[in-house]
Parts: sequence; structure tokens; C-alpha cells
Amino acid sequence: MAVSEEECSSANSRSSSTSSSSSSSHFLSKCVLRGSVLLHVLSAHLRSPSSNDIVFAKEKSIELVIIGEDGIVQSVCEQPVYGTIKDIAVLPWNDRFRGRNPQMLGKDLLVVVSDSGKLSVLSFCNEMHNPGNSRGQLARMLAIDSSGCFIAASAYVDRLAMFSVSMSGGSDIIDKKIVYPPENDDDVNAARVQKNSISGTIWSMSFISQDPNQSKGHNPILAVVINRSGAVLNELLLLGWNIREQDIYVISQYVEDGPLVLSIAEVPHSYGFAFLFREGDAILMDLRDANNPYCVYRTSPNFLSNVVDEANFVQESSKACDLSRVLQVDDEGGLFNVAACALLELSDLDPMCIDGDKYNVNVTHKFVCSWSWEPWNVKNQRMIISADTGEYFMIEIIFNPDGIKVLESECLYKGLPCKALLWVEGGFLAALVDMGDGMVLKMENGTLHYISPIQTIAPVLDMSVVDYHDEKHDQMFACCGVAPEGSLRIIRSGITVEKLLRTAPIYQGITGTWTLRMKMTDTYHSFLVLSFVEETRVLSVGLSFTDVTDSVGFQPDVSTLACGVVNDGMLVQIHKSAVRLCLPTQSAQSDGVPLPSPVCTSWFPENMSISLGAVGHNLIVVSSSNPCFIFILGVRMYSVHHYEIYEMQHLRLQNELSCISIPQNRYEKKVTGFPNSLVDESSVPAPPFGVDISNIFVIGTHKPSVEILSLAPSEGLRVLASGAISLTNTLGTAISGCIPQDVRLVLVDRLYVLSGLRNGMLLRFEWPTASRMPSSVVPQSPVDWLSVSTDTVLSSVSAANSYGRQVYTTKLSENIKDKFPVDLQLIAIRRIGITPVFLVPLSDSLDGDIIVLSDRPWLLHTARHSLSYTSISFQSSTHVTPVCYVECPKGILFVAENCLHLVEMVHSKRLNVQKLQLGGTPRRVFYHSESRLLIVMRTNLSDDTCSSDICCVDPLSGSVLSSFKLEFGETGKSMELMRVGSEQVLLVGTSLSSGSAIMPCGEAESTKGRLIVLCLENMQNSDSGSMTFSSKAGSSSLRASPFHEIVGYAAEQLSSSSLCSSPDDTSCDGIKLEETETWQFRLAFSMPWPGMVLAICPYLDRYFLASAGNAFYLCGFPHENSQRVKKWAVARTRFTITSLTAHFTRIVVGDCRDGILFYDYNEDSKKLQQLYCDPYQRLVGDCILMDVNTAVVSDRKGSIAVLSCADYLEDTASPECNLTVSCAYYMGEIAMSIKKGSFSYKLPADDAMKGGDGSIDFAQNGIIVSTLLGSIITFVPILRLQGLDQACTLKCHVHRAQPTIWEEYELLEAVQDRLAVHPLTAPILGNDHNEFRSRENPVGVPKILDADMLTQFLELTSVQQEAVLSSPICVQSTVKSRLKFRSSPVPVNQVVQLLERVHYALN
Repeated sequence: MAVSEEECSSANSRSSSTSSSSSSSHFLSKCVLRGSVLLHVLSAHLRSPSSNDIVFAKEKSIELVIIGEDGIVQSVCEQPVYGTIKDIAVLPWNDRFRGRNPQMLGKDLLVVVSDSGKLSVLSFCNEMHNPGNSRGQLARMLAIDSSGCFIAASAYVDRLAMFSVSMSGGSDIIDKKIVYPPENDDDVNAARVQKNSISGTIWSMSFISQDPNQSKGHNPILAVVINRSGAVLNELLLLGWNIREQDIYVISQYVEDGPLVLSIAEVPHSYGFAFLFREGDAILMDLRDANNPYCVYRTSPNFLSNVVDEANFVQESSKACDLSRVLQVDDEGGLFNVAACALLELSDLDPMCIDGDKYNVNVTHKFVCSWSWEPWNVKNQRMIISADTGEYFMIEIIFNPDGIKVLESECLYKGLPCKALLWVEGGFLAALVDMGDGMVLKMENGTLHYISPIQTIAPVLDMSVVDYHDEKHDQMFACCGVAPEGSLRIIRSGITVEKLLRTAPIYQGITGTWTLRMKMTDTYHSFLVLSFVEETRVLSVGLSFTDVTDSVGFQPDVSTLACGVVNDGMLVQIHKSAVRLCLPTQSAQSDGVPLPSPVCTSWFPENMSISLGAVGHNLIVVSSSNPCFIFILGVRMYSVHHYEIYEMQHLRLQNELSCISIPQNRYEKKVTGFPNSLVDESSVPAPPFGVDISNIFVIGTHKPSVEILSLAPSEGLRVLASGAISLTNTLGTAISGCIPQDVRLVLVDRLYVLSGLRNGMLLRFEWPTASRMPSSVVPQSPVDWLSVSTDTVLSSVSAANSYGRQVYTTKLSENIKDKFPVDLQLIAIRRIGITPVFLVPLSDSLDGDIIVLSDRPWLLHTARHSLSYTSISFQSSTHVTPVCYVECPKGILFVAENCLHLVEMVHSKRLNVQKLQLGGTPRRVFYHSESRLLIVMRTNLSDDTCSSDICCVDPLSGSVLSSFKLEFGETGKSMELMRVGSEQVLLVGTSLSSGSAIMPCGEAESTKGRLIVLCLENMQNSDSGSMTFSSKAGSSSLRASPFHEIVGYAAEQLSSSSLCSSPDDTSCDGIKLEETETWQFRLAFSMPWPGMVLAICPYLDRYFLASAGNAFYLCGFPHENSQRVKKWAVARTRFTITSLTAHFTRIVVGDCRDGILFYDYNEDSKKLQQLYCDPYQRLVGDCILMDVNTAVVSDRKGSIAVLSCADYLEDTASPECNLTVSCAYYMGEIAMSIKKGSFSYKLPADDAMKGGDGSIDFAQNGIIVSTLLGSIITFVPILRLQGLDQACTLKCHVHRAQPTIWEEYELLEAVQDRLAVHPLTAPILGNDHNEFRSRENPVGVPKILDADMLTQFLELTSVQQEAVLSSPICVQSTVKSRLKFRSSPVPVNQVVQLLERVHYALN
């Protein structure tokens, strides 16, 4: 049995001496999917004065979203805060703030209070920096004056503070502050308010605006709803702040007999009116005379009536929390008075309630749980309120000369109760719901209509990670939500891809893909060009991809190097022998020429072959390799339908070109395509002085380098900018393969060039700032040794008929001004693969995001600083091109494994998650590989015959195919799969008792349970029942496609997410496939159990373990007979067992107080023997064994720890030999499920990405953790090596001595320590990152590294990276208790290489 606390303590001291010498592994933590629980929703102008931004505040992160015209919520960005957000509010812009930073002109700010105890003021910036200014020590609730001049912050009880916003310039946002009670007796800024006047629990706060025409000063008035200790009713307290005298004083108090006051909300633009929301009604208060507050209106008695039969399901879901359990979560805060308890009951939901039975709280009155005012309505104020029954009402206030009129509506909508509500522009309402998906509603014709969901996946109670259907990357099936919103979610990493069509694998030898418009201004593509090794095909784009090669005019028997639209209706094909201009006929496209055959003309180079080419508006550029020439071509018209390609200029180059890119369009403001841009859409960025975007193109050379060239009238071809590529490793050896494979010009808020190299690297060059422009030093360029053709043939017809730049034959040196060419600055280098990197823009706009193809596809966010990219949830591909037509406006065509894949990428979708609605609360899930079905345990069903069952679910459609119902009143608690002989059985543990399984002291309640053994059998279905999956309208007519080999995915290759990923998409056509088999459950064995079976676990392939209270039994199947179960041994602990896990011979038991215990089973003596115990008390959430000596355990306080046993011989082991905590990590979220797995992409089999010895194992030894807040976090081990691979660095960097070879953990720990305090990357809410991640963990235990903090390093420029790592920092060593001064230089290259691998695998 477990040992006592004192014994644990003494044993820990004895084993501490061995902990340092034991070889313990270290882990790296990476959040794959951030928690989705939305606590607050706000509206503000953050990106620009005209942007309508919506802020979702979660516990651990802040997300910026927008609601599109279609009512769909689109994510813009999300940022972790490395802390816990308590409250958040908007500080609106005020004209009196003009002294601030001009960049913030007209923009709102966010004010946040958090567990850091600081008041943080945040601004939005698309570049990495740490904005904000912190003041104060209160962190519970916020209130902000409507003018943006004052801020109030409070604690739960007795404490509040007020701040005034500075009107002057400078970085200090807060001007003055006053605190009650005083932080110390000598505080000159402390309030002198009378004692006990603000003593009690603060329920709600709001500033009361004053009429500027009547108010004599700028002293604010704060209304506070407060409950005095022992009082039955709450009171309204009006406080004033005399800023000049620095004094808080009580103006008046208001208490009225009747329902309990819950909260207060000011009426906007009313100057002195506010609503008090009470249990059962709401009253409108006139507070214009703060000394004499009085009620002017009460809602009608039936406005919030009590009787709503339809709301029973709402009460079960929203009020299913025992108050005593709520207090257990925060019992250290001293919240032991009745008022605070009631406040928590109304506002907070204890996650612990999920594990227990539902405690129905009797609600005697309906109350308002959220509200929102109509934005930008100054005359008559309208407010939408949500009641706790799920009903939505409207209140309208009309200010007439003869008085105030209040109008109350009938119920506008009925659904789930809303904990936060926001009315935004366009009539949309964002409604956030507890334990389920939120909603976007729209006000139309006096009522609310459901538009779309706001997805949340919390809580995640269980998960199963599989490489489903061999899609080359893991995906996860997760049990999410609680009844009535329980569901299964299919979670994938990366950006959502909806698979529409896939062809048969018959497209071998594709060398290029392009989509072309018929006219430059067309919205949709007209043609798809496929180039093969010795062939080219042109297909029309639409519902039917028809072969129109002959009607377009492209030469079909050659391989196309490039193609494009040179002008309206004129397509250009470039192949090795010629440049071909084609005018398609009307049979190919309705805007074509009215002729029976296309008009074609060609240009041929003399005695050479074309190696590269690019087509732009009125410009064609081609090059040859031997000899190295570049040709500038134009098009001129002689008569109708009679055109000619002519040579404007040709140049001989010293270095061969490797790629050419011509910008298609100028910068265009995004209107409907990608409204979720990070940049200010109200301003158009200007290119550098002297640069005309319409006359430039970009080349890559074998020098290697990238060049920006200009073709201007009267000047000819000249070099505007040049960037040399010279990458070396730390030994000074040049990195091979640095030839540019592709280049792209980008103009967002600045001009820069992206270059993908042939060795799998991605570079970003930026135009230098004015201070860094070269004056006299001109870099050598491949065009510096050019010779201008003296026999260039110029156009002999008028310029109006020529489609090309008019240039003249002049000496280049005579036209280059002193400021050109300039040196492009190489600011960022990333390795994203080992194969050549291709860059494919999603649109012709210069600010469009770009698909980056290497070993796998990525989406590069062009608006981000440095290089920021996210993985696309799709397999490795060789080619990609965007496809835009009416039925598929955001299509993308991938070429992978000799197949064409038509997909839609919804990169603005908030979560890459597909929802399978199940009902009830899914508690456990397994993927049954043989049947390719999901086995799910559900509880809280609304079925009259049972409340819990085990069911088989089709992962394609989410339909329940078969079910085994438990007895009435029986609840499923645990479930495991194991093999018995030749068959696989399902072990199910249940509870036959109501109430909790655990006493408050941690001991087990007296309960009953049942052990069930089920067999899943394959039953042949002669009736050939059918299942249905769906196809979007654009892909329903499959047989009409000229690609008659294009078909929908077969049943085992196409999920419902592929064709209809949106969980609420009803616009799908059904396609039925015949089933040939069904799977059914058969009851093999059942027996009563002496307690609830909270945990079950297979052991040694022939046994299993099952818990009952504080005991666990080792059982087996005699003679491999699934219809018999025999108990072989039993062991007991002091407290209730919550988890069981095993690895080989080792058993780990987790209980609700003593932590984890290691056991072994002796088959000879048939006894379970305890070997080791946890040195610390913890309430175990879940546990898993990495090997026989190492366990990973989570607790119910939000921590996770890695424990390992000392190197004792097992025959001499003693229960007093405690486990050693190898490393620990505070997540701030309760982990309910821990699984082995990686949820990562497979790394390429190459040393360049594997890091030589492979010291970070992403695939074999990683674990996945799911939390109650909906986060998915992966932990991967870092093994300690003697050295690291050498990585690349810029040759132009200052040379220094060979850096010390760091071990990976020490290397990354040093980087993390610097990032945690650097202004660019430090936590934005003022938390001490080291303290935050060390909470609830023993002092001196090594930390698990935080990859979310570390990967910020990759978003910095090279100069910023050097600055971060060159700064020495004093940190608390995790090995020794003294301060360790880390002043040795940290090698940038090794850091980048390691973090690139982390980002590659876990992004």
C-alpha cells in the first residue's frame, strides 16, 4: 500500500543524491491546437481605424477574427499570452489622445487583467513586438469609461483601483491611479475612502457617463454591484474619484427589496442611465444625479417568465455544476462567503463537474446571462439579451422629450444560453456558449436567424490518434463537448483542405500546371494547362474539364516551359523551340475569336533552345542556357486577328538564369477574396522611390543571386536591386544547392523578394531602408557584363497597336543612376525541406498569400514580418496551381502520386476540425482498424431506455451503425480494446450507483459497478444497406467530366470532411455506396464489480487491470476464452484510483491524492508488488508509461510531470524508494487524456532535416495531451547528445571563433530564457514565463521546454535573432540553486536548425 507523507519526504531526501546522476530525458512541449473555450467577445478597431475587428479572449490566448458578409467567422491571427486572462475590455480611441504614437491614430486598444496581477494595455501590430504598459496589482474584473479616459479593475472581494489614461505623448499610457485599500499605509496614491465602504464581493462594475454640457469636471463615476458579508441582497454603490485631490469617495448607495441584483450595464450615449439585471427581471436606473439614483422602468413580469418547458435540456447543460465543487477549484483564494459562491455559480463552470454526476441546480427565476448593444446607433438604443434558458429578447429604449419609453420584444430566438454576446456591423450577433459551439445569428425582419457556428471543441475528454487511411500524416478523433452538444471531432494539423475530386493515378510525368484567364480582368479562370514530358494539354475550367487544346491553339506535342496571358484574349505558350501566341476560338471560350480555328503565330530563337520563360502583361521574357541570353519580347498588331511577336531587346549574360517571375498586377485592395489580412486595408503601400512595379520583373541566377530588373521607356533594361546568395556552414564550407528555383515579388507594407532554393531553403530579401542605400559601392550583377544588341528590331507601327514596352537601344551604363542598383538585404533564411522550393501565389495580387511547395505544401503569410508559414493539411505534392471558377471560387489543384487532386483551402477557417454530431457526452473513443470504424462510449443520453451506451460510428458520416445499450441507470466509466486469442474484445467498466465515486477526503465511496466484455463481430449484410456521403454542387456531375477517370474518393479514401467539411453544410448532393458488411456487438461476459470501474487497462497481452474504489484487480481470460474472466490478484491503495496504465511488466496506478505508484506482478506468487511511489501529492488526471522506468502524469491543477524510477535493482526495491521528477511543466489546463503518438508529419529521410543522430524523436516517443479547455499539446523527448549538426549561416556575418558545441536541451533552454525577457517575444501580459511554467511544480525541477515560446525565434529577422541571442541574461539554473550567468554566445545556426525541425514536424 502507499506510504505516508512523512515517509515520502524522507525517501525523497535519500534519493535526491541520485537524481542528478540519473540519466533523465528532457521534453519539448508544443501546442498543436490552442484551447477553444471562448470566455469574452469584443468589437474594436484594432488593425486600422476602419477595420471592424472581433476579439475572442480565451484563458490562454487572444484571437482576432472577422465575420464575413456570409456570416462565417474567419480567423485573422491568434497569440498565446503565457498566462491566464481574467477579464478584457476595449479602450476606445479618443480625439484627445492625438499626442500618442501617430501609428496608433484612430485605433482602439485592449486592456487585460490576468494572473500576472498587472493591468496590460495592448495594441495590434503585424510585426512581432511586445506592446502595452502595465500598472496595478488587481486581476479579476474590468470596466472602461465609454470615452476611453478611465479604467477600473477589481479583485473578487474588497479591492478595486481606478486609472486615468494619459492624454500626452510618450509610451506611458496610464497617467494616474488610485487603489483601495491602500497597497501600504504610506502610499500617497491610496484612496482615503471611509473604512469598509467597499468591503464585500464585487459582482459587476460600470462607469456612468456624464453629459459633457452639464458636468463641471472630468471626475469619473463608477457604479459597483457589491454584496456585503452576510447580506441577503446586493447593493448598488456609486463611487467618485476626485482626481485633483486623489480621493475615492462614496456618492450614494441603492438597495431595493426584491430579486437579487446580478450585474449592471450602462446605456450607451444616454449620459446617466444603466440597466440593473436581476433574477427574473431588469430595471432601468436614472443615475444622472449620482446623489439620488432611482428606478425609472421595470420589465414586465412575463418578460423573463419562469415556465419554459422547452428549456429543460438547457438547464441540464448550463447548470450542471455543484457549488461545493466550484469552490474546490479556487479554495486558496478565501472565497468562502455566500455571495462569492453565488457569483461563481452564475459565471463559472467547474471542469471537474464533467467527471462527476450532474448536479441539477434548481433555478427559481430566469436571469440575463449576457447582453449586447446595437453598435453605432446613437438615437434609439437597442439591446439583445440572452436568458439562462436559451431565449433571446430585445429591449429598445426611446428617448422622447416627454420621457423615456422602453419596448420589450417577444422571444426572438431559442437555443442554448449564451455566456457572452456581441452585436456587430451587418446585423450579426456572435453568441458564445458553454461546453459547445457558439453561434453567429443575424437580425432580420425583427427576429434572429441562425447563420453559422463558432466552433469550439472543449472539453476534450478522450482522443485516438491514427494515420487514418494512410494519408501520410496523423489525425485525431476526439470526444468533445457535453450533452446536449456532445460530438466527435476529426482534428487535423495545419490549414483546412476540403477534398473535392481526385483522378485515377494516370498522370505520370507532369512537368508543370497553370491556370489562365481569358482576359486580364476576368474573375475566374478559363483554362487549365497540363505539361508533360513530351506533351501539353489544355482543359476548360468549370463543371466539366473538357480538352480544348486544339481550340486554344497550344502546340500539343511539346513540353510547355511557361504560359500566360499577354493581353486580353491572347495566350502565350513557351516551349524549348519557340514562343507561340494563340487567340482561342469561341468553341474554347465564349470571348474567343469567331473563327473555325485559333489564330497562332510564333517567335523562334536563332540556333539555340529556350530554357526558361515567363509571361506578364504586355511582356514576354525568355532565356537560353548555352549560350546565356535573355530575350525581351513584345506583341504588335498588324490587323484584326493578325499579331506578331517581336524582339524588343536581347542581352548576353555571364551567369545562366535559373528562374524568372513577372508580377501580374499592381497592389490591389482586398475586397472579398481575403478580408482577413493582417495589414491596414485602408492604405495602399508604396514601392520604393524610383521603382515602377508595372515595369519590373525578378530573376534568379546561377551566380547564385536574385535580381530585380526594370524595363522602362528610353532607358532599356537596367538592374534596380541585387541580392547575392552566399550561405556557408559554421566550418566555412559553402552550402550546396543554393540556386534559386523560384522567385516572387511581394508588396504588402513593404517591397520584398521571396526565393525558394533547390536545396529546400526559403529566403526573404528586403529593399534596404534609406539609411542603408549604397552610395558608391555597386555589387556585381550578371547584367553588369551584358552587351546590348545593336541590331534590335523596333516596332515600325504605332504604339497603340503594340503590346510591349517601348524601349530604345542605348548603353546601359549611361542610364543607371547613382542610387541603382541597391543591395537587397537578406533578412530571413529557413529550411522547409530537402527538395526544390516552388512558390505559387494564390492570386495575381502582389499581396496575395503564397503556397510553398517542397517536401510538403505550406501556406506563406505574406503580410507577416520575416518568414511565417503554416502547413497545409495535404500530402506531399509535386505541382500546384489555384483554380477559380463559379462553382469553386477557392479551388486548388495539387499533383500528387500521379493523381490530380481538386481541393478547396479555407485558410481563414478557425479550426481544422470536422464535427460529427452524436448526442449525449462522448467519453471514450477508439479507432478499430479492422472495421475502420470508431468505437465510442457515450453518457448522458436522452434515451428513455438507457443513459449510456457503446456504439460503432462511421467516421465518414458520423452515423451510428450499431449500439450496445447499458442497463437503465448504468453509466459507462471506462473502456479498452484488447486481443484474446484470435479475436479482439472490448472491456467496459460501468457504474451502477448514482453520486460521486470519491469522498471529499479522497477515499472511495461505497459504490457498485459492472465489468462487461463485448465482441465486435463482422456480420455479412445480404440486404446491402447503404451509407451516404456527400459531394458539393461543383463536383456532383462526375460522369460529365472529360476526365472520366475523375471520381469521388472510394469509401476508404474519402471522408465526409473531404466533400463537405463544414459541419453545418447542407448543400450537398448524396452519393450512395453499397455496404457489403456490418459490425455488431455481442455480449461475451458480464459480472458485478465491487465498485465503480473508473479505470481499465490491458496488461502483458493476456491480462487486464480493472479498478474498484481504492483497489485494482489483475484479471485474465482462462484458455483464451472471452466468455470467462478470472481474478488473479488484487492490490489496494489509500485513496480512490483514477487511472491505470501498463508497459511491458510495469504497472502504474494513479489515485486522487498520492499521485502515481509503480507496481509489478509476480506470476509465480500471483501477487502485485509496489515498487515506487510519487514523492508529491497530486490528484491524477491521466498517466502513461513511456517505458518501464518513465511515466508521464497530469494532475487536476494544470501540471504535467515526467517521473522516473532510480536505478535500483528490482529485487532490492522498496516502496520507500521514491520516484524522481525528471522534468515538469505547468500548462494551466487540466489534461484529461494522454496518449502515445506524435500528431506530426513524417520527416524526410535525409540527414539535412533529421539532425544526424535524430536527437528529437517526433514519431516514436512523443505523447499527445488533450485538455478540458480544448487544447491539443504534444510533448517530444530531447535526448542529450555530445554535439549538433552544423547549419548554414550568412557568409557576410562577422566571423567569430568556433562556437561551443551545445547540448540540445541546454541550447534551447538558453534561447528560451532570452526570448522570455526580450521585448519582441516576452509574454504580453507581464507574466514571468519561468514562474508561470514552474507553478504547482517542485522547486529545482528542470522545466519542459516551451516550443511555443521558442518558435517565435523563427519569426524574427536574422538581425533580430542575433540581437536576442547576443544579449547575456541572468537566469535561475534548474540544476543548481545559485544564479548562473549565461554570457557565452548561443550559436544562431544550431538554434534555427533545431527549431525548423520542430516547426516542420509539429506545425
